[in-house]
Amino acid sequence: MAATGHMLWHIESGFPEHKRSAAAHMFWEAFSGKLGKVLAPEAKSLALIERILDRRYCISVSCQQGDLLALAGYKTHFGSFTAGTLSDFTAIYGWFGGPMRALLLNVLERQTEPDVFLLDSLVVRPSARGMGIGSALLKQAEDTARKQGLAKIRLDVIDSNFRARALYERLGFIAVSSEKTGPFADLFGFSSSTTMVKDLSQSPSKSAVDR
Repeated sequence: MAATGHMLWHIESGFPEHKRSAAAHMFWEAFSGKLGKVLAPEAKSLALIERILDRRYCISVSCQQGDLLALAGYKTHFGSFTAGTLSDFTAIYGWFGGPMRALLLNVLERQTEPDVFLLDSLVVRPSARGMGIGSALLKQAEDTARKQGLAKIRLDVIDSNFRARALYERLGFIAVSSEKTGPFADLFGFSSSTTMVKDLSQSPSKSAVDR
């Protein structure tokens, strides 16, 4: 259990099943700007997200009262936090709307690489920001990757998320490439993203929350 100010919080692998709806709402609140035009209407968006979240591939932070404060979803060759299938999409949007949405979202899909832990979502509630929770989640993700014998951790950050990029750089992530969304910029709400990587082969360094 960690403490920031008057708030106590703890990190755990996954999240309890009874928090699935809360996790889906948190994910949607964070990414509706990017996914909203594709997954609308909101009710169906939430139904899809709640259906596909695989809690085996995430790390969560909850306060002492049990409310979710943050989530970090990841992807390896074993599975993914948001591993929705075509049948999941058709179950929510029908035989026409489902495949169409799945095809559009495939533009954002990031493929795994050998020896790489892909962190594909990091969400911290606005009320819990500035408490070191994001740094703690990233440190836990690194520890998880090391336990799986992976040599690197990778993530993508969109061009407008300066605060997140500054955090990643502070924790040792290095920008290695960038990719433009081109004709999909208006659809997803950002024009480019940067891939950042951290080498885990060296001895673990203390994170910002430890200093």
